[in-house]
Amino acid sequence: MSDIVLYRKYRPQKFKDVIGQDHIVKVLENAIELGNISHAYLFAGSRGTGKTSIARILAREIGTSENDIYEIDAASNRGIDDIREIREGVHVLPFESKYKVYIVDEVHMLTKEAFNALLKTLEEPPAHAIFILATTETDKLPETVVSRCQVFSFKKPSQKILKDLVQNVAKKEGYNIDSSGADLIALLGDGSFRDTLGMLQKVIGSSKDKKLSIEEVELVTGAPRGSLINDFIKALDEKNAAAGLKAIQQASEQNIDMSVYLKLILYKVRAILLLKYSPDLKTMLQAEFSPEDFTFLENLTAKKTRLGEVGDSNISSKTILELLNAQTLMRVSPIAELPLELIFANL
Repeated sequence: MSDIVLYRKYRPQKFKDVIGQDHIVKVLENAIELGNISHAYLFAGSRGTGKTSIARILAREIGTSENDIYEIDAASNRGIDDIREIREGVHVLPFESKYKVYIVDEVHMLTKEAFNALLKTLEEPPAHAIFILATTETDKLPETVVSRCQVFSFKKPSQKILKDLVQNVAKKEGYNIDSSGADLIALLGDGSFRDTLGMLQKVIGSSKDKKLSIEEVELVTGAPRGSLINDFIKALDEKNAAAGLKAIQQASEQNIDMSVYLKLILYKVRAILLLKYSPDLKTMLQAEFSPEDFTFLENLTAKKTRLGEVGDSNISSKTILELLNAQTLMRVSPIAELPLELIFANL
């Protein structure tokens, strides 16, 4: 495997390489084709969704050379003096290109004084200057700055997009990963291309062969075994507090991160509700789980009573709300297991 980290190695270089942000790519491609280039763009979205990558692609697509592209990390260069340097340099003509492009990452980290200085530059930029601001927290930006930019909101990639990415990159690296392992990495990637590929690299780096199993993924990522999650969900369905508390205890003894444990539980409980209320989604959901897990979830959706009749699962929208409440409490609880234990106490 190359020494280059995967998320850099497979970073998109052209608009056609970008996945999951079609609504942005199409608008930018059309604008370039028509020659409608804005002097200021704001790319907003959660981490690892491709903001900086698309900023670089945009700069190259309008013909800007590397010598005329300037990247600034506002988290490290957030003061007024840093912005003054930009204000002074922006009036100097480009070296080799029609435009000078300034990519300011984490722009929300700028100080109030720095924002005021940047605002003056955005109000009256020279014709050759283009600013691309990137942020994960739009609400921290002054409205005066936002209003002077074309704003593009980046979406978190779906579970399927991330799963396909994991499988494709693993294949290119010469590895074979099973479907459930790719699903788990995609889920733990939490809507971030960068985090997902970082996790895949961690699994690849510890593999002794070219086959990446779900067991390897669970071991390397610290995720709980699927059986521990299923035991918890089964206990919820049966309202069996003893069995539920036992599953939590086992997860704790294995040093499982309780927030990850809860996230994986929520993922499966949501699938149960979708199967129950929207059977048309069966094919889509079937692709997201291993055959064993899907059979488990499907059986809970319409379980048989002692008399052989089909009855509803005890898992409902209220169950989801209890789990979401536990997720909120987990952020402040001094004991990580306590919010999950409270669910069974409430039963």
